[in-house]
Amino acid sequence: MRIPPLYRRPSWQRFLGGVVVGGCISWIIFLFMFGVLQEKQAKKIKTQKETIENLIQEKKIWQEDTKELNRKNAELLIIQNVQVKIKNYEKYDIDTLSISEAENDIKEDLKSLIAKDLNIIYKNKDLIIKTIENKSVKFNNHRFNYVIKNIFFYSTINIELELKLGK
Repeated sequence: MRIPPLYRRPSWQRFLGGVVVGGCISWIIFLFMFGVLQEKQAKKIKTQKETIENLIQEKKIWQEDTKELNRKNAELLIIQNVQVKIKNYEKYDIDTLSISEAENDIKEDLKSLIAKDLNIIYKNKDLIIKTIENKSVKFNNHRFNYVIKNIFFYSTINIELELKLGK
């Protein structure tokens, strides 16, 4: 078996030359198109990577802010102060110094509530109310009992009291 002598015919030579040149041209076009597409993909990957890095940074910032807010909220859920105000003392002609001392005595009694959890204190509010209302104080040779008019529980406990003549 032998190879046919096609190399002598110019029509076949032109055909085979055209196939080789066409193959080279199509290969060059393919490489150009592939390069352009790869460059687009590389740019897209780079922008996505930058976006991801920015989002990770934002997430860290948000997490730090959230931790800070949680810490501040935890402080708000702890009793930090007790304020006591006695009303209607003018009705019984009691001087403000005696009232101030009585308010300070009640604050001293409730000082153990400071730095406690707000939920626990609120659940035991009846005990606090009974503790205050069972106290009696002496002004101008008369015994007085406290009556709680308002009590507000927040980071500061606000208590408004009125005086009532005791027995």
